[in-house]
Amino acid sequence: MRVLIVEDEPNLRQQLQSTLEGAGYAVDAAADGEEGHFLGSTESYDAIVLDLGLPEIDGLTVLDRWRKEGKTMPVLVLTARDSWSDKVAGLDAGADDYVAKPFQTEELIARLRALIRRASGNASAELTAGDIRLDTRSGKVTKGGEPVKLTAQEYKLLSYLLHHKGKVVSRTELIEHIYDQDFDRDSNTIEVFVTRIRKKLGADTITTIRGLGYSLDEEGEAAAQ
Repeated sequence: MRVLIVEDEPNLRQQLQSTLEGAGYAVDAAADGEEGHFLGSTESYDAIVLDLGLPEIDGLTVLDRWRKEGKTMPVLVLTARDSWSDKVAGLDAGADDYVAKPFQTEELIARLRALIRRASGNASAELTAGDIRLDTRSGKVTKGGEPVKLTAQEYKLLSYLLHHKGKVVSRTELIEHIYDQDFDRDSNTIEVFVTRIRKKLGADTITTIRGLGYSLDEEGEAAAQ
């Protein structure tokens, strides 16, 4: 899953980026409202962490512009302002949740996980398909109750397909959501990761839909076409 952080305080921005990357997210970061608005408008994100007190363009204006542009990605607002009116203003502008500074990074990550799950129609922190289970809290994957070790990119790809279970996901969409902006996006690597996942979880785990992309069905028992 791919996340954008828009935060002007360098240490906090770097801390959040490092923590989210460690939790398995592809992360882009912006230091001001202008850059943040541009990235949010032109790139695909599963969620955005947006500070309200930004230089160039303030966070509320950035958020309002995204929503007017039809951008529907979940946005979690960060604010050092402790008044209820700022929180209400953020929610009214289109924010999906907020965290007041100072905060625990564990809480922010938990709220992000919840926003991403709800946006894809998943209520539980555990994503399943047949006997395959992915715990978004611990990052652990099991098949038939047995732990399965995945690389970071394999985990990201499986997580995205599980979040969109039963849907056909194009190779382009996968590239946009499992790699950050600076990664060398080679579409051929997607097939490599799919092949590795099939070897670890079963050849029928992921279906290739010729000319369209990939699908992980409700039962996790689809055969490659």
